[in-house]
Amino acid sequence: MFSLRGPLTWGLAALALGGLFAIQDGIRPRAGPGVLTRSAHDIQDMLPGAWLREYSADGVRVRRVLTLDADGTFQESVRAVDAQGAETRFEHEGTWLYDGTNLKRKYTLMNGKPPSRLNVPFATFEIKFETRNEFRGVDHVHRNKVLYRRVAFDERP
Repeated sequence: MFSLRGPLTWGLAALALGGLFAIQDGIRPRAGPGVLTRSAHDIQDMLPGAWLREYSADGVRVRRVLTLDADGTFQESVRAVDAQGAETRFEHEGTWLYDGTNLKRKYTLMNGKPPSRLNVPFATFEIKFETRNEFRGVDHVHRNKVLYRRVAFDERP
């Protein structure tokens, strides 16, 4: 005879309850190691804030702080230091949107000046959140991979 108080029943109840909590938190089961899957709306809500990306290329260390505002605008501060210690800074602005898969940015000012109408810069990255404060992106056109982590608004380069 089947008992409603057995370990199997409690195990199934716990599994169902865990699934309910995951749905209420907006977090679904992991899609793969280290990647949380969330709804597009949840991701859209998580993106506003300041994001840091640091990397080195060809002997140059680069620190970028990307600030995504809730109104769909962004500012990007860039600091690059070459092997001899010479420093270069840039300030860019534009608009951003999240289409459910990609974080897309259209630059309207490049270091204080509007870009050429013939060559308006865009940046498009398919993004996946690793944690609430870190996401990875892939630019499938240029084969660039990026990692951003959330920082305080005052952490300018």
